[in-house]
Amino acid sequence: MAGSCSVLVVDPEHASVNGRKRTQRPQKAHLEVADELRARIRSGVLRPGQRMPTQAKLSDEFGVERGAVRQALRILQSERLLTNVSKGSPATVAPMPGPVLGAGPASGPGLVPAGPGAPPMPTTAALAPRVAAAFAAPHVEVDALCLTSISLTLAIGEPLRRIHAGELKPAKVDVRVLLPSRDIELAFPTPVDAPAEHGRLQRRWLAHRNAQGQVLRHNLLALRSSHGIDVHVTFRALPFTPPVKLYLLNGMEALFAYYTVTRREEEVDQEQLEMYDAEGTRSMLFSFEQGAGLRDATFVEQSHLWFNALWETISSELVLTT
Repeated sequence: MAGSCSVLVVDPEHASVNGRKRTQRPQKAHLEVADELRARIRSGVLRPGQRMPTQAKLSDEFGVERGAVRQALRILQSERLLTNVSKGSPATVAPMPGPVLGAGPASGPGLVPAGPGAPPMPTTAALAPRVAAAFAAPHVEVDALCLTSISLTLAIGEPLRRIHAGELKPAKVDVRVLLPSRDIELAFPTPVDAPAEHGRLQRRWLAHRNAQGQVLRHNLLALRSSHGIDVHVTFRALPFTPPVKLYLLNGMEALFAYYTVTRREEEVDQEQLEMYDAEGTRSMLFSFEQGAGLRDATFVEQSHLWFNALWETISSELVLTT
């Protein structure tokens, strides 16, 4: 891996967009396309200044109407990830996400503003630049509590790209992740009216949890041999379904989001199933930062106390296998 950025990301939720029939779930097609393109931008697959494929090509790739593609591109333009979005020519990946008017100062070039006044943003837009900023420290410490590690796995792609480009070189990286145990009955995802299908949903969630965790661990541990970085990645299991997600960065920042449960229909094993579920990659992420006032500092400190208490008491060993 030395000298190149080889980042493996298994993303079942995003990957499922490709090849969909145009008639399937049209009300959410633009959100799924936006999620996939956002992930490509954040992971470096689509680079700053690069022209996007035409809307016609994106429509064919994702199997959606061109109107859904236009909506997706407008979402990314509103997040300052794309420029020149119009019907006439392909959009362009923005040189860097610009600051939001009225927000506090950014923590580095092209980063999402943090601190007082910073607006909440979807996890896929906000997490990668904050994680990349954390990787500028000599000793990187990332703690995460989530339903699966999909958002963190995607977000790690940006600092990995910058490490391989020679822009970042931390000496040590410690990552701790709390995920739900395989031995509990999840509160969500869960079937609405078909309790017999709960086991099938649970098995699918477990496969996603394990795949994302394995990719996250593989990508980080590879830095040992490629760049001589001292990396440690540890997972532990929670005895409950977390209603929130939390990311703690270098003891200085806490990023917090709610898992908002919704009722929706999705294809599972080639059958349509109505379920209660939360779409974590689109959860709105709130940022709290040390040095941004007593309220923020207290939230960061209490979040660390809460995470450490769970880690040291009721969590248990987690093995990323089925």
